[in-house]
Amino acid sequence: MKRLFYLLPLAAFLVVAGYFMISLRAGPDVHELPSAMLNKPAPEFDLASLSGGEKLDLDALKGHPFIVNFFASWCVPCRIEHPVLMRLSQQNHLPLYGIAYKDRPEDTKKLLDKYGDPFRLVGLDQSGNVGLNFGVYGVPETYVIDATGRIRRRFVGPLTAETVNKELLPLLKQLDKS
Repeated sequence: MKRLFYLLPLAAFLVVAGYFMISLRAGPDVHELPSAMLNKPAPEFDLASLSGGEKLDLDALKGHPFIVNFFASWCVPCRIEHPVLMRLSQQNHLPLYGIAYKDRPEDTKKLLDKYGDPFRLVGLDQSGNVGLNFGVYGVPETYVIDATGRIRRRFVGPLTAETVNKELLPLLKQLDKS
């Protein structure tokens, strides 16, 4: 009976260690946050543009696949992602639209003047309501929207050249054929 008493801590340790081993094994990709918006219509938006000209309006963008990138001047990962967006806009002539999320227009303009403007048009979401409707967790987030206005893919965090080449461009090519 005394032996059993001494083995009890060892048994408890093995149970706890087993629990942690099961919890730490490879599971779903932690960068792949689920989105309830996938394959659903993108939320309507009609935002004032940074340039002060035409508005960024979802209905006006429909008719061909396009990309919407939520970003902000105060966002460090957005600056890391920025060269990828610049290359994407220069090399592939993609319809890439930006939404300045909870950012002051003058700060957004300074960012784009300094690093370049990869976007065809930038909408201002100062209240964050459009981002909230899309389900944005934080910036940067990128959405691929098909010609009918449905969200087909969501990329959380900064896009990388690898992600663009392996996931984004093939998806756009597929959507363009549809």
